[in-house]
Amino acid sequence: MAEEKPQTPPTPAPAAAAPAAKPQSGAKKSWKGLTYAKVYIQCSFNNTIVSLADERGDVLAWASAGGNGFRGTKKGTPFAAGITATKIAKRALELGVKQVSVFIKGPGPGRETAVRSLGNAGLIIISLKDVTPLPHNGCRPPKARRV
Repeated sequence: MAEEKPQTPPTPAPAAAAPAAKPQSGAKKSWKGLTYAKVYIQCSFNNTIVSLADERGDVLAWASAGGNGFRGTKKGTPFAAGITATKIAKRALELGVKQVSVFIKGPGPGRETAVRSLGNAGLIIISLKDVTPLPHNGCRPPKARRV
């Protein structure tokens, strides 16, 4: 009589590189642990754009005066800037943001109103910085006009 060896389960053959599980393209990221964010306010004479970004700089939400229903010269007003900033502040509070650093760029009339609106909406402003680009010597001016 021949001795029988105990059978071991067959080992599976090495499969080809299995595709990594990709997250669904339509799925949104969760921002539950987010308490600090950066707010970028770009104020021109014609419009005001407010962006909410996380610490890495990834934009979470944005709004503009034109997107809030203001048209023409009304987009450049302080009132339009305040409404735009309030909209972003509400979105930030929904995401769990409590503290923000504000970066303002541009010479527009809605600068102060936008910052005030962020504070009045319940966000704590921990820093305020003007990042308007200033030319060191600028580009060459046009030649003198002959009359």
